[in-house]
Amino acid sequence: MLKTFDLVLIGVMTATAAVTYTIKHRAELKLEEVHRLEAEIKLEKDTIDLLKADWALQSQPNRLERLVKAYNDELQLQPTASTALVHAKELPMLKSEVPVPDVTEAKANGAAGAGAKGATVASAKGATGTSKIQPIPQPAPRGAAEPHGAVAPDGEAEDDAGADEIETGSVE
Repeated sequence: MLKTFDLVLIGVMTATAAVTYTIKHRAELKLEEVHRLEAEIKLEKDTIDLLKADWALQSQPNRLERLVKAYNDELQLQPTASTALVHAKELPMLKSEVPVPDVTEAKANGAAGAGAKGATVASAKGATGTSKIQPIPQPAPRGAAEPHGAVAPDGEAEDDAGADEIETGSVE
């Protein structure tokens, strides 16, 4: 009848069929997941395209002009004057660049309450009573540019070749 070898082969064949079915089932599940993700991606892309089209409609200049006219009494909007625009050099300095006030000068000015507070702040930053006061630089008016080759406060000659260049840096 059936020999032992035949029984072993039948067992191996059944195990192989079970493993093959399991692998096929997992592959079908992964394929369904891929199709679902592709559908989600397509939906997101369509939504982005729809939102871009909606933004283009909402930001049309003639529509915005109609809205400004309709709500002018409530909003009281005015066009931006060209003098309201500034160059990067005209902006105030960072807080980290502001010089620490001298404690002795604050006491000499008679600011008792403010001087004590200033002394605390100055001592916390490590300032001493003999530190040199640095003037706070003010932005120059737009039309009042320094002449070519002007001397900077540190004694070096300045060159305004890059006067129109915007300086960039990190904001602390």
